[in-house]
Amino acid sequence: MSEAPVQTQPAEKLEIRPLGPEHVDGALALSRQVGWPHRKEDWDLALAVSEGVVATEGDRVTGTACCSRFGSVALINMIIVDEAMRGRGLGRRLMEAAMALGAGDEMRLVATREGLPLYEKLGFTATHQILQHQGIARAAAPQLVVRDGSLSDIGRLAELDRGACGLERQALLERIAAQGQVLLAEEGFALLREFGRGHVVGPVVAKDAAVARALIAEAASRTEGRFLRIDLPEAAGLSEFVTALGLEHVGGGTAMVRTPAPATPSDYTTYALVSQALG
Repeated sequence: MSEAPVQTQPAEKLEIRPLGPEHVDGALALSRQVGWPHRKEDWDLALAVSEGVVATEGDRVTGTACCSRFGSVALINMIIVDEAMRGRGLGRRLMEAAMALGAGDEMRLVATREGLPLYEKLGFTATHQILQHQGIARAAAPQLVVRDGSLSDIGRLAELDRGACGLERQALLERIAAQGQVLLAEEGFALLREFGRGHVVGPVVAKDAAVARALIAEAASRTEGRFLRIDLPEAAGLSEFVTALGLEHVGGGTAMVRTPAPATPSDYTTYALVSQALG
């Protein structure tokens, strides 16, 4: 006697609703399903600075998407579809709902290889590659002076960050600084915090690559023997340097933009992201 076929609900019958704290456990399970290292605390940070949508089938979370608005730029992120629901248009529905939250703004995202075709259809254009490096950190002496900063420095540092990437995200940087470490150099800064399997360093904002290398070396020294991650724009040219600190290149994504606004010139550059989700 053959078994009856499994009945699967069509994607169009799933309910799309605002993503709230009550959905975090289900969202966490989805991110683990796709191999992302996020902890509940990492989801909490994302939701603190974002709006989002969730697809549900009864009480089960089957998809997520978030929109993080930083000034006139909206970052679309945390786009996940349950493995059992793929290929049915749910990803597009979630994307369109998240994009509606950022309507009227420049939109950015970092695409996985699987998501790239959909984002291109929705009007996003590739701009550059993001290189994910991680591993057990090795200590290295910074070639420039790096000192500790504090929460009181964030107002000034947020201005440097805005010049480098165009994002007005002082509230996000304050949240990270409150739970992590602020590293200051003469012409740059970095934030170091717990994330995923260990720690992440980012953003790293600096006037030149020498300052960025000093900040990253200090972060590696402070996490020596422990897991450390960093997400680098390929053009930063620091991949070889961080590999020497024990952080191997393990993947990454494609940075994309939709309806970009003119860039404002700045003396500062983003050498490492807060995260692929939050720019």
